[in-house]
Amino acid sequence: MNTFRIDAVYSTHPEARSSDDDGFYNSNGDKISLDESKVTTELDRLQTEYDALQYQRDRQYPSIGNQLDLLFHDMTAGKGSKTGEWYKEIAKVKSDNPKPE
Repeated sequence: MNTFRIDAVYSTHPEARSSDDDGFYNSNGDKISLDESKVTTELDRLQTEYDALQYQRDRQYPSIGNQLDLLFHDMTAGKGSKTGEWYKEIAKVKSDNPKPE
């Protein structure tokens, strides 16, 4: 089952406590009826939210450890400017993934 659908059902049907391939169940184990219009509306909202965060997922910065190592080597080499490797690495990520307007 699609993770978004599961999230949408739990969000719109607070009585839902578990699920399997056959449906969703309340705390007594009874199968519940779903209001598909509510589920569809919530699915649309979740998809919109997910799409809005694509920019953040695309920006793959080096790990903090690697960034600190780059900064250390740049400082040791006297490159505290735009000529350092840290700056170049971060600038490339920003250039490859411009902020949406």
